[in-house]
Amino acid sequence: MAYAAGRFAIAICDRCGFEFKYHQLKKEWTGFKVCAECYEPKSPQLEPVPHVADAQAIYEPRPVLGIEAGQGVVRTVDPNQMTTVTGDSIGSEWIGVEATGEVGTITAAGD
Repeated sequence: MAYAAGRFAIAICDRCGFEFKYHQLKKEWTGFKVCAECYEPKSPQLEPVPHVADAQAIYEPRPVLGIEAGQGVVRTVDPNQMTTVTGDSIGSEWIGVEATGEVGTITAAGD
């Protein structure tokens, strides 16, 4: 389809409402035809950055041999400096090979 050249056409800015030559107007990303003074380029913040997931798991991991489970050191900071205990109150090295525990029992009596 053929269009007219529009050399003598007059158009109105969609933002400010002033009259301009048709070829002086620019089309914004919003679809508005605006004058050079009202023209605003699209902000980069309007384009979302593609989300790339962080790699958190290792492909086919292997355990480190020679380290016992539960091996570690407990350290505490004495909250009260006025106590007679000097140094770390319960900080000591420990090795845990196996841990067991239980939750107790509940007895319900009815009428």
